[in-house]
Amino acid sequence: MKVGRRKSPPPFVLPGTGMGSPKPEDRSSGGRYTMTPAIRERGKSGRSRVFLLAAVVGGLSLAACQSTMPTGETTSIDAAQGSEGNISSLTAVIERNPRDPEAYNVRGSAYGRGGRYREALQDFDTAIQLSPNFYQAYSNRALIHRFLGDQASALNDYNRAIQLNASYDAAYIGRGNLYRKANRITEAFNDFQKAIQLDTTDARAYHNRGLIYQSQGQHTFAIEDFSTAISLSTDAPEPYNGRGLSYLATGDEDNAFADFNTAIKLNDRIAESWANQALVFERRGDRARAAKAYARAAQLDPEYKPATDGLARTRAG
Repeated sequence: MKVGRRKSPPPFVLPGTGMGSPKPEDRSSGGRYTMTPAIRERGKSGRSRVFLLAAVVGGLSLAACQSTMPTGETTSIDAAQGSEGNISSLTAVIERNPRDPEAYNVRGSAYGRGGRYREALQDFDTAIQLSPNFYQAYSNRALIHRFLGDQASALNDYNRAIQLNASYDAAYIGRGNLYRKANRITEAFNDFQKAIQLDTTDARAYHNRGLIYQSQGQHTFAIEDFSTAISLSTDAPEPYNGRGLSYLATGDEDNAFADFNTAIKLNDRIAESWANQALVFERRGDRARAAKAYARAAQLDPEYKPATDGLARTRAG
């Protein structure tokens, strides 16, 4: 379902007061060098980011939680991007143009996508040394700092990118994610909202704002944001999982099940998708299928507690 992009946020209330990660970019082409088709951030426990819901539906807690601020983050690695063949071709460009900051930015992005974070950091450092106002390189370097666990340096780089270009949506989204993981929810919400006000076409702004709405129980708004994220990035499973959980929290089991199944079709190696599907099977009383789906989730991520708990529950008796 495609929905219009809302620029003015609906009411947002924090408790007690009355949510795989930025994409490295190349400024020369305007294109975005994504580390993966859909980046999945992982917390220090090794579990992929999932979605916090306080709701208990039909006596069963939703198969979801939200990671705390990690000491280090990784992404799904695209080894081909960091391969010697690809890096060699990008290095040849640098050798022909050793003073070109954009060449270092592009190679740094390839290193980052390949999980070679230290080398990526060096290239972004060089790009910034050659072009101190290269705001995309600051935002890219911030992402690498986050993956290496240096959240303070990441924040400084995001702030610098925004200082250099106050209309740079990717920096707001990256900083917003950093704030969200640090539980600075109001600041995170404001950054995602700013990116949306800038008419971003980056699905992450809507997805992450949806996570915040969802964590506060504002599922109607969350569903709308997840739907917009899906319309902007149709091959990303994460917003389908997010929307499915909000559907489930509002009692719309059929649409939730359809979203979880779509998430699995898009990427069948995400534990949360299988655990979410299993939860629906379990709610419907189909313990055999639930156990099978929980088992698949536990196989993909043995540390994912909703999967292991669900498996124990459905195999008992």
